[in-house]
Amino acid sequence: MATGGESREAEDTFAKLLRAHATLRGTRPAFRHKDLGLWQTWTWAEVYDETRAIAQGLIGLGLKRGATIAIVGANRPRLYWSMTAAQMIGAVPVPVYADAVADEIAAVLDHSEATIIVAQDQEQVDKILSVRDRLPRLAHLLYDEPRGLNEYAERGLAALAAIAAIGRAALADPEVASDLDRLIDGGKGSDPSVILYTSGTTGRSKGVVLSGERSIGAARCTVAFDRLTDQDEALAYLPLAWVGDHYLNYAQGYVAGFCIACPESAETAANDLREIGPTYHFAPPRAFEALLTRVQIRMEDAGAVKRWLYRAFMDVAGRWGEKIANGEPVPLNAWMAYRLGDLLIYAPLKNALGLSRVRVAYTAGEAIGADLFAFYRSIGLNLKQLYGQTEAFLFVTAQTDRAVRSDAVGPPAPNVELRIADSGEVQFKSPGMFVGYFREDDKTRETMTDDGYVKTGDAGFFDPDGQLKIIDRAKDVGRLRGGQLFAPKYTENKLKFFPEIREAVAIGDGRDFVAAMINIELASVANWAERQAIAYASYQELAANPLVYAMIEKRVDAVNRALSLEPVMAGAQIRRFLILPKELDPDDGELTRTQKVRRGVIAERYASLIAGLNSGASEASISAEITYEDGRKGKLEATVRIVDLPPYPPARAPRPPARKANAA
Repeated sequence: MATGGESREAEDTFAKLLRAHATLRGTRPAFRHKDLGLWQTWTWAEVYDETRAIAQGLIGLGLKRGATIAIVGANRPRLYWSMTAAQMIGAVPVPVYADAVADEIAAVLDHSEATIIVAQDQEQVDKILSVRDRLPRLAHLLYDEPRGLNEYAERGLAALAAIAAIGRAALADPEVASDLDRLIDGGKGSDPSVILYTSGTTGRSKGVVLSGERSIGAARCTVAFDRLTDQDEALAYLPLAWVGDHYLNYAQGYVAGFCIACPESAETAANDLREIGPTYHFAPPRAFEALLTRVQIRMEDAGAVKRWLYRAFMDVAGRWGEKIANGEPVPLNAWMAYRLGDLLIYAPLKNALGLSRVRVAYTAGEAIGADLFAFYRSIGLNLKQLYGQTEAFLFVTAQTDRAVRSDAVGPPAPNVELRIADSGEVQFKSPGMFVGYFREDDKTRETMTDDGYVKTGDAGFFDPDGQLKIIDRAKDVGRLRGGQLFAPKYTENKLKFFPEIREAVAIGDGRDFVAAMINIELASVANWAERQAIAYASYQELAANPLVYAMIEKRVDAVNRALSLEPVMAGAQIRRFLILPKELDPDDGELTRTQKVRRGVIAERYASLIAGLNSGASEASISAEITYEDGRKGKLEATVRIVDLPPYPPARAPRPPARKANAA
């Protein structure tokens, strides 16, 4: 993608990439946003003009090369443009999770030393103003959406549109425009491009510093790998502060030149997905679980004929769909039955989910259940797995088309070096490898090996075909007291395949048996309860209902039956379980902002329930502080029932086939 005599390698910053797109494909759609029910579209040329205006406006506020600027909010075009505008100047954007509470925002803003903040709306402004006294460096707070903010008169508070208008007026002076051009030209690929804070699964979040040339180099590798072009389109609904969004939408979009569509809100994302019909899509396992739950709920409410057709053809898909997707030979009658199923069930289903046009889809962020993965592959979705980390700028491994398995995450991604240490830890070098942790050189040194590999903290191994298998976080893999292997995430994913189970926490390391604490999926269980004529007034009351317990017991029993068939995992069947009286919540510190379980917090907060599971008691009580959506604190007090399950006898490992005598 050369422009104006520049080489492809010279486009080593996102600002230079944006300028190249404005020249080469200025009339192609670059961004879309749905607002008040209507989609608005901006071309690459328009985005370049808007971004330059914001950049000049930020210069007027005193933003300089090397300074940090925080971006707080959901996926909005002007928040993305503000990131590029900062990069035009040589400043470093720091995206912050939109759903972070005020204390979390304050911690990131203070640590990143941000002097200017661009916030999405009144909600984010209010959170920041509530902790402003803890942010002495903060000079300017800009907002994108003015609704509700017209009467605010806080020091340094201004509309982003007003700052951009000032910048646009200044750029009418050719000398000012030339100065900005020189800033863009002077940007170096080795300069810090963004600081992304880790999810904090194992402790306090760290600021991961990424450079422009490494980020763009990594994105070029994977754009070529999946043959992405400016004809593709993606829905940008992932958290703005997560590496997945910054890579899959921002970096790959700027490299390939495809269109980035922003939904109206998190609540409308599923409908917006159907309207946009993306060709390139990423969703974490939890999102695919939610889609499947919706399908299963709708089928339970469908008529008898529809239910019969669905079950009959999903049986066909389960037997042959993945083989067909992987290009394996199948009997003619199976192929014909599958094609009929595609006409009647699979294609309409993908259309209803907004996945009809998807050419490439990925999932990552945590391990996905094999059955869940197989469901989407079987209906013809080219869903693949990748394994990544913020420190790698996402991609460490990626599955190629027609070489896809549910129990592995693929071979090394293009130009990635991957190895397994003697301890079993996965270690890598990658094109997008981070520069270091912001203001934490000691943590950077701890994460790196002497020969330049990054320690992932994950345990894994390579299968004979070269695909990597991740067992769990290295520190989380343990053994029962009897010596049986215990990988909690493996068990939890099997539980979460069921639409009635939203989250699960398995406990067993160093103990006599495995126990589990389960969150029910409110939408699915509420639908089931309605059909069973079960009355309830709250989540806590529904979770404690004996009929709900009986239904969840059947699901846990099915997981045990599956585990018994796996010689390595048969000893880790779930012997006792309980249903938690509340949903695990990021606001209570129980989940990260990317919805990963914080096991240390869980162990401390639910210590009384864990003690009850281990002691053989028939019930256990808990008293814990909870945080409401508006930030208020409350108290949860409950007594929960504990259920025992008998284990299944382990299946015998199959005998290896006998070797033929005198085989060549």
